[in-house]
Amino acid sequence: MLSQRLWTSAPDGLADRLRAVWGCLVALGIALIILGFAAIGAPVVATFTTVTVFGILLVVGGIVELVSLVWVRRWGTFFHHVLSGLLYLFMGAILLERPGLGAAGYTLLLAVFFVASGVARVVYALGQGGPGRGWTILSGIISFCLGVMVWRDFPESALWVIGTFVGIELVFNGVTWLTVGLAARNLPRPVAAHEPSQMARV
Repeated sequence: MLSQRLWTSAPDGLADRLRAVWGCLVALGIALIILGFAAIGAPVVATFTTVTVFGILLVVGGIVELVSLVWVRRWGTFFHHVLSGLLYLFMGAILLERPGLGAAGYTLLLAVFFVASGVARVVYALGQGGPGRGWTILSGIISFCLGVMVWRDFPESALWVIGTFVGIELVFNGVTWLTVGLAARNLPRPVAAHEPSQMARV
Protein backbone atom coordinates (compact mmCIF):
# COMPACT_ATOMS: atom_id res chain seq x y z
CA MET A 1 0.00 0.00 0.00
CA LEU A 2 1.07 3.61 -0.62
CA SER A 3 0.85 4.58 3.04
CA GLN A 4 3.06 1.71 4.11
CA ARG A 5 5.69 2.49 1.44
CA LEU A 6 5.58 6.15 2.43
CA TRP A 7 6.07 5.23 6.07
CA THR A 8 8.98 2.90 5.48
CA SER A 9 10.80 5.39 3.24
CA ALA A 10 10.06 8.56 5.24
CA PRO A 11 12.84 10.13 7.34
CA ASP A 12 12.51 10.22 11.12
CA GLY A 13 9.70 12.53 12.21
CA LEU A 14 8.36 13.17 8.70
CA ALA A 15 5.58 10.62 9.03
CA ASP A 16 4.32 12.27 12.22
CA ARG A 17 4.33 15.70 10.59
CA LEU A 18 2.49 14.39 7.54
CA ARG A 19 -0.09 12.66 9.71
CA ALA A 20 -0.64 15.88 11.65
CA VAL A 21 -1.42 17.94 8.53
CA TRP A 22 -3.15 15.34 6.36
CA GLY A 23 -6.40 17.32 6.46
CA CYS A 24 -4.66 20.44 5.15
CA LEU A 25 -3.06 18.41 2.35
CA VAL A 26 -6.42 16.95 1.34
CA ALA A 27 -8.04 20.40 1.41
CA LEU A 28 -5.20 21.82 -0.68
CA GLY A 29 -5.57 19.01 -3.21
CA ILE A 30 -9.32 19.50 -3.53
CA ALA A 31 -8.92 23.27 -3.88
CA LEU A 32 -6.32 22.87 -6.63
CA ILE A 33 -8.50 20.36 -8.48
CA ILE A 34 -11.50 22.71 -8.36
CA LEU A 35 -9.36 25.65 -9.44
CA GLY A 36 -7.86 23.57 -12.25
CA PHE A 37 -11.25 22.54 -13.64
CA ALA A 38 -12.40 26.15 -13.36
CA ALA A 39 -9.38 27.22 -15.42
CA ILE A 40 -10.08 24.52 -18.02
CA GLY A 41 -13.73 25.60 -18.16
CA ALA A 42 -12.80 29.28 -18.61
CA PRO A 43 -9.43 29.16 -20.42
CA VAL A 44 -9.57 32.77 -21.65
CA VAL A 45 -9.98 34.14 -18.13
CA ALA A 46 -7.30 31.78 -16.85
CA THR A 47 -4.92 32.83 -19.64
CA PHE A 48 -5.22 36.55 -18.96
CA THR A 49 -5.08 35.98 -15.20
CA THR A 50 -1.89 33.95 -15.56
CA VAL A 51 -0.26 36.57 -17.78
CA THR A 52 -1.29 39.38 -15.42
CA VAL A 53 0.05 37.57 -12.36
CA PHE A 54 3.31 36.87 -14.18
CA GLY A 55 3.53 40.53 -15.14
CA ILE A 56 3.06 41.57 -11.52
CA LEU A 57 5.80 39.16 -10.45
CA LEU A 58 8.16 40.63 -13.06
CA VAL A 59 7.45 44.18 -11.87
CA VAL A 60 8.03 43.19 -8.25
CA GLY A 61 11.24 41.37 -9.25
CA GLY A 62 12.43 44.45 -11.15
CA ILE A 63 11.76 46.70 -8.16
CA VAL A 64 13.65 44.29 -5.88
CA GLU A 65 16.59 44.25 -8.30
CA LEU A 66 16.74 48.05 -8.41
CA VAL A 67 16.35 48.41 -4.64
CA SER A 68 19.20 45.94 -4.17
CA LEU A 69 21.50 48.45 -5.87
CA VAL A 70 21.87 50.07 -2.46
CA TRP A 71 23.88 47.03 -1.33
CA VAL A 72 25.65 46.10 -4.58
CA ARG A 73 26.66 49.54 -5.84
CA ARG A 74 30.30 48.77 -5.11
CA TRP A 75 30.23 45.25 -6.50
CA GLY A 76 31.21 44.19 -9.97
CA THR A 77 27.61 43.11 -10.66
CA PHE A 78 26.18 46.63 -10.32
CA PHE A 79 25.33 47.08 -14.01
CA HIS A 80 24.02 43.51 -14.18
CA HIS A 81 21.47 44.35 -11.48
CA VAL A 82 20.56 47.59 -13.24
CA LEU A 83 19.94 45.85 -16.57
CA SER A 84 18.07 42.97 -14.94
CA GLY A 85 15.85 45.32 -12.95
CA LEU A 86 15.02 47.47 -15.97
CA LEU A 87 14.35 44.39 -18.12
CA TYR A 88 12.02 42.91 -15.50
CA LEU A 89 10.16 46.21 -15.20
CA PHE A 90 9.88 46.57 -18.97
CA MET A 91 8.62 43.03 -19.52
CA GLY A 92 6.23 43.25 -16.58
CA ALA A 93 4.82 46.56 -17.80
CA ILE A 94 4.23 45.09 -21.27
CA LEU A 95 2.39 42.09 -19.82
CA LEU A 96 0.24 44.31 -17.61
CA GLU A 97 -0.44 46.84 -20.36
CA ARG A 98 -0.87 44.32 -23.20
CA PRO A 99 -1.77 40.93 -21.67
CA GLY A 100 -2.99 39.70 -25.05
CA LEU A 101 0.39 40.40 -26.60
CA GLY A 102 2.11 38.56 -23.76
CA ALA A 103 -0.23 35.59 -24.12
CA ALA A 104 0.49 35.47 -27.86
CA GLY A 105 4.25 35.51 -27.28
CA TYR A 106 4.14 32.72 -24.71
CA THR A 107 1.82 30.68 -26.92
CA LEU A 108 4.30 30.88 -29.79
CA LEU A 109 7.10 29.81 -27.46
CA LEU A 110 5.01 26.83 -26.31
CA ALA A 111 4.30 25.83 -29.90
CA VAL A 112 7.99 25.96 -30.80
CA PHE A 113 8.89 24.04 -27.64
CA PHE A 114 6.39 21.25 -28.32
CA VAL A 115 7.49 20.85 -31.94
CA ALA A 116 11.21 20.88 -31.06
CA SER A 117 10.85 18.52 -28.08
CA GLY A 118 8.69 16.13 -30.10
CA VAL A 119 11.20 15.94 -32.94
CA ALA A 120 14.08 15.54 -30.48
CA ARG A 121 12.36 12.67 -28.67
CA VAL A 122 11.54 10.82 -31.88
CA VAL A 123 15.08 11.24 -33.25
CA TYR A 124 16.59 10.14 -29.93
CA ALA A 125 14.35 7.06 -29.69
CA LEU A 126 15.06 6.01 -33.29
CA GLY A 127 18.80 6.44 -32.80
CA GLN A 128 19.18 4.84 -29.36
CA GLY A 129 16.63 2.05 -29.36
CA GLY A 130 16.27 0.07 -26.15
CA PRO A 131 13.22 -0.62 -23.99
CA GLY A 132 10.41 1.90 -24.02
CA ARG A 133 11.34 3.22 -27.45
CA GLY A 134 7.78 2.88 -28.70
CA TRP A 135 6.38 5.01 -25.86
CA THR A 136 9.07 7.63 -26.39
CA ILE A 137 8.26 7.83 -30.10
CA LEU A 138 4.53 8.05 -29.33
CA SER A 139 5.04 10.85 -26.81
CA GLY A 140 7.25 12.69 -29.29
CA ILE A 141 4.62 12.42 -32.02
CA ILE A 142 1.91 13.66 -29.65
CA SER A 143 4.08 16.59 -28.58
CA PHE A 144 4.86 17.45 -32.21
CA CYS A 145 1.20 17.29 -33.23
CA LEU A 146 0.21 19.43 -30.25
CA GLY A 147 2.75 22.07 -31.24
CA VAL A 148 1.54 22.07 -34.85
CA MET A 149 -2.07 22.34 -33.68
CA VAL A 150 -1.28 25.34 -31.50
CA TRP A 151 0.70 26.94 -34.33
CA ARG A 152 -2.02 26.42 -36.96
CA ASP A 153 -4.71 27.81 -34.63
CA PHE A 154 -2.63 30.90 -33.81
CA PRO A 155 -3.52 33.66 -32.90
CA GLU A 156 -6.83 32.23 -31.65
CA SER A 157 -4.92 29.62 -29.66
CA ALA A 158 -3.30 32.41 -27.63
CA LEU A 159 -6.64 32.88 -25.90
CA TRP A 160 -6.96 29.34 -24.53
CA VAL A 161 -3.62 27.49 -24.60
CA ILE A 162 -2.01 28.98 -21.48
CA GLY A 163 -5.19 28.82 -19.40
CA THR A 164 -5.88 25.24 -20.43
CA PHE A 165 -2.35 24.08 -19.66
CA VAL A 166 -2.37 25.88 -16.31
CA GLY A 167 -5.68 24.21 -15.47
CA ILE A 168 -4.35 20.77 -16.36
CA GLU A 169 -1.26 21.40 -14.25
CA LEU A 170 -3.42 22.48 -11.31
CA VAL A 171 -5.56 19.35 -11.59
CA PHE A 172 -2.55 17.03 -11.62
CA ASN A 173 -0.96 18.86 -8.69
CA GLY A 174 -4.24 18.70 -6.82
CA VAL A 175 -4.54 14.95 -7.37
CA THR A 176 -0.96 14.55 -6.13
CA TRP A 177 -1.57 16.48 -2.91
CA LEU A 178 -4.90 14.72 -2.37
CA THR A 179 -3.19 11.34 -2.71
CA VAL A 180 -0.41 12.35 -0.33
CA GLY A 181 -2.92 13.63 2.23
CA LEU A 182 -5.02 10.47 2.15
CA ALA A 183 -1.88 8.33 2.40
CA ALA A 184 -0.62 10.41 5.33
CA ARG A 185 -3.91 9.88 7.18
CA ASN A 186 -3.40 6.10 6.97
CA LEU A 187 0.24 6.11 8.03
CA PRO A 188 0.75 3.58 10.85
CA ARG A 189 1.92 4.99 14.12
CA PRO A 190 5.45 3.87 15.00
CA VAL A 191 5.91 1.43 17.84
CA ALA A 192 8.05 2.90 20.58
CA ALA A 193 11.53 1.39 20.57
CA HIS A 194 11.64 1.09 24.36
CA GLU A 195 8.04 0.03 24.95
CA PRO A 196 8.00 -2.47 27.83
CA SER A 197 7.15 -5.99 26.83
CA GLN A 198 4.21 -7.97 28.12
CA MET A 199 6.51 -10.00 30.42
CA ALA A 200 7.97 -6.86 31.97
CA ARG A 201 4.51 -5.46 32.74
CA VAL A 202 3.53 -8.76 34.35
